[in-house]
Amino acid sequence: MDDRPEPWSVLGATAPRQDIRPAGGAVALWRLDTRQDVIGGHRVGGALLDAAERSRAAALVRPGDRHRYLAAHVGLRVLLGGYLGIPPKRVSFVREDCPRCGGPHGRPALGGDPPAGLHFSLTHSGAVAAVAVATAPVGLDIEAHPRPEVAGGLLRFLHPRESAALLALPTAARPAALARVWVRKEACLKATGAGIGYGLTHPFVGAGPVPAPVPGWTVSDLRAPLGYCAALAAPTPQGLRTRSADDGEEAAA
Repeated sequence: MDDRPEPWSVLGATAPRQDIRPAGGAVALWRLDTRQDVIGGHRVGGALLDAAERSRAAALVRPGDRHRYLAAHVGLRVLLGGYLGIPPKRVSFVREDCPRCGGPHGRPALGGDPPAGLHFSLTHSGAVAAVAVATAPVGLDIEAHPRPEVAGGLLRFLHPRESAALLALPTAARPAALARVWVRKEACLKATGAGIGYGLTHPFVGAGPVPAPVPGWTVSDLRAPLGYCAALAAPTPQGLRTRSADDGEEAAA
């Protein structure tokens, strides 16, 4: 049984109850069910989205994938609009410069002038989407446990020490352990803006029950819905204090 504190606020069909913006080292964490037809008081569809979002949604062939994408982005806009005090449709996004090549395809960020002073990270997998909001760069990832036949093929993309640790586990235990490693890496790469285009060998995050140290970053495993793993990364000086709007209290991830 997972006895870690529940870090999430849940975004349902009605408008969310949002406290003041996260400040200092606080990270607001939200999750939602992407199978819903109404998110935060808004029907799932393209009405709130910009042209780029609508184009990406239209490119998804399977209706279920398209609906999940739309639900995740409607939820993101509802949450960010609430923190910014503007309608969800007015939330604008830009791309930061890539930290590797300098091109305009780095980490997604809030647009607007003056800058909003908030950072966010959106992730979705299966029927779950999740959003992290903070005043410093943050990376969040959530993934469903891969099927056993898929898990074996992914080991070669990891750091050799991580792959060796996973191979030492019983075959039935590998999918959940692999998902744990994967979300740690993705969280770090989202936080830095590097993305997975340059591979998943680095950073080394470890395959054990506690993430390995990553220079400059604090990586935390998060309690996740059954069948999923989740992790959060933020700058080490900031630390990680997650705050649930459901109880109004801060809890260590």
